[in-house]
Amino acid sequence: MWKALRSGHLGTLISALLYFDVSFMVWVLVGSLGIYIAGDLGLSPAQKGIVVAVTAFGGALFRILLGFLSDRYGPKNVGVVSLAAVLIPLTWGWLGGTTFHELLGVGLLLGIAGASFAVAMPLASRSYPKEHQGVAMGIAGAGNSGTVIAALVAPRLAQHLGWHAVFGLAMIPVLLTLIVFVFLAREAPNLPESDTRQQTLRVLREPDLWRFSLFYSLTFGGFVGLAGFLAIYLHDQYGTPPVLAGTLTALCVFAGSFFRPVGGYLADRMGGTTLLFWLFPLVGAALMSASFSPSLWITVILLFAGMMALGAGNGAVFQLVPERFHKEIGVVSGIVGAAGGVGGSLLPLLLGSSKEWTGSYGTGFAVFVIAVHLSLVPLFGYHRNRRESRRERRTVRTSAVFPSVPGQPRTAEAALRNPGWDGVRVRMELAFSSTPAK
Repeated sequence: MWKALRSGHLGTLISALLYFDVSFMVWVLVGSLGIYIAGDLGLSPAQKGIVVAVTAFGGALFRILLGFLSDRYGPKNVGVVSLAAVLIPLTWGWLGGTTFHELLGVGLLLGIAGASFAVAMPLASRSYPKEHQGVAMGIAGAGNSGTVIAALVAPRLAQHLGWHAVFGLAMIPVLLTLIVFVFLAREAPNLPESDTRQQTLRVLREPDLWRFSLFYSLTFGGFVGLAGFLAIYLHDQYGTPPVLAGTLTALCVFAGSFFRPVGGYLADRMGGTTLLFWLFPLVGAALMSASFSPSLWITVILLFAGMMALGAGNGAVFQLVPERFHKEIGVVSGIVGAAGGVGGSLLPLLLGSSKEWTGSYGTGFAVFVIAVHLSLVPLFGYHRNRRESRRERRTVRTSAVFPSVPGQPRTAEAALRNPGWDGVRVRMELAFSSTPAK
């Protein structure tokens, strides 16, 4: 591990991790302080959902912009500007933010912090050689633990100092991170030279892009949406005190953050689609059961399991992305990631609107669960297409090492089905062929 870390610029990796961690902490502040904000401003259930949703949507919106700017001007330069820009909504929330509409502006601009993924990941990966980029991105990606810090710390500070002061205090780690980032990070040496616009237009015509966007809008969107709204839900549904609600939220968010790399690990071994076939029903069962549970602690256990499955699903989806779009991974990751942010804005809207119109959060959870189960249809379609594609490639490879002659099977499938010597010979040829698998 240490050898891998020394193979690139360690200062840049540390800067990327710190930048990502602090940015995610700031991004979810509105949700972490949601109980105090809603009580102070007298927000309705629907308004609570809108405030959290706008913050998540801002992350999706700015992620596209920051991703484009990072490719054009370099991730370090964009990171410095974005950290400085985050100080604007924090100052607004500290000194203003006294109305619902002002709070929407604060939340939307905090989306700049939520877009940090588009800066931190390229900065970390391009500062290391290809054989160690996985380690670098894994370490930098651990920065999403900032959501846990916000859920644990923000309610405790608000209890003693008020929620406005928490926005002001959040400027301190942002400023410290900005200083470290300026002096410790080094601009990525290898900026992309390809025509991103042409790449984008080309991949937009690919159905698999929209399949992955749907999957990620449910897995990452569900994770982010619950991370921002869970404290409000526990307080409204069970009367949980704000500090305890924040602690329980942090516990559930930790499950999702920790199991993201676990999901990637499992997807490498059993396949991303196979893993998602198991995870989607688990998410549906856990969230649907939690919405009807009369017990706080049973609900927390179910939500923990649901967040765990959502986190693992995040890792599974991003195992599929490079497998399918190896050459266009930068563009596709940006689009799929933005879809995840959009999904994160829809779940709080569903929950808040459901509570206001029906008096229960159950309907909102039910709609989300239905969407999760319906996504099994395009997941099966992708799985079937990939299986047929592999079969066709296997046929081509077999034809190359076992040419058709009179009296012998004409296709790989026919040869492999042959119980006699022909079938055995094909299997041996395939096993020792120098023709690489695609």
